[in-house]
Amino acid sequence: MTDFIVSGGRALLGDEFVETSLLIAQGKVAGIGTIRRGSDLELDARELLVLPGIVDLHGDAFERQMEPRPGVGFPVDVALIDSDRQAITNGITTVFHATTWSWEPGLRSGDNARRLLEAIEALRPQLAADTRFHLRHETYNLDAEAEIGQWLAAGRIDVFAFNDHMDSTLASLDKPQKRQRMVDRTGLSGEAFDRLVAEIVSRADEVPASIARLATIARDAGVRMLSHDDDTPAMRKAYRAQGVTIAEFPVNEETARAAAAGGDAIVYGAPNVVRGGSHTGWTKASDMIAKGLCSVLASDYYYPAPLLAAFRLAADGVLPLARAWDLVSGGPARAAGLSDRGTIADGRRADIILVDDRLPMRPRIVAAISNGRLTYLTEADRLTASRYARAAAAE
Repeated sequence: MTDFIVSGGRALLGDEFVETSLLIAQGKVAGIGTIRRGSDLELDARELLVLPGIVDLHGDAFERQMEPRPGVGFPVDVALIDSDRQAITNGITTVFHATTWSWEPGLRSGDNARRLLEAIEALRPQLAADTRFHLRHETYNLDAEAEIGQWLAAGRIDVFAFNDHMDSTLASLDKPQKRQRMVDRTGLSGEAFDRLVAEIVSRADEVPASIARLATIARDAGVRMLSHDDDTPAMRKAYRAQGVTIAEFPVNEETARAAAAGGDAIVYGAPNVVRGGSHTGWTKASDMIAKGLCSVLASDYYYPAPLLAAFRLAADGVLPLARAWDLVSGGPARAAGLSDRGTIADGRRADIILVDDRLPMRPRIVAAISNGRLTYLTEADRLTASRYARAAAAE
């Protein structure tokens, strides 16, 4: 469906809501306001909000479709298609699948990363959401450097993150429950896991040079980069010096302020807002937002979270809805360098969702339009022959 009208909704235009109509044609917003040209179909948006689609810069909930229980795997294509349905029905029209390539075997292994990348590339044309590859590189995964460098140079990675979970891995070795979760994820015996960790840690001196080489390749390829869990201003400054301009989940306010002062995009998890705090006991995202220290909210591990978070911020009086919505749409689009989406405007990509907001804390997606295609609709009677087409037929 490439030519239709969205009529009568309260559309977010810039920073205000305006009751208006939109013409969608050839995948773009082709008109706002008085629609004069004919169109066969009309989507009735009366009593609904018309919002730019959510851009999810970091989501790894697809891992649950790949491996719903430790050691119980399902085909990658099945997992991706199911994840796509979840994303689009929660208003996410652009999704970056945050894929961890670690030194571990199992779910976060190189084999899984390769399979996922190949599946995304193959399935992309048939998926409802614009599906992109966010590679989360564990910096101690030194043996993967050459292949990752090739992927970056070839343009196969859409955004690239530097992760370093080694300190938390070592800390978890003395905590039986956490240690067992890690062991189960790898499929190794406990003894084999301990030997692997010791081997990886022994190469710590090689890590900084590897980071620098990969950052150079990413910069040359024009790939946006993120650093994960920055814990000091010095760490953020060091990554920024290498062209890493997105701070993902800074763990304290001091580091977030250093990121903001440097003009970096700052990502926090939308589940943190919805739940009222971090499940790890770290930074409370709504506090950072109130202080102007967050520019992006991501689904992280739960696809419904961005939609719910924006409306909770408005309900709690942290931000007006228009500004809260920018955290899940315009902000992540800017951070990722996607200038064609994130706002509703003439000529922009038609990624648009219709939301029933009668229950302020429980918004409901009624329809989703992705690249001008109506990809989700819960109330079929809202789609009818347009009044313009009816008028033309009557002449």
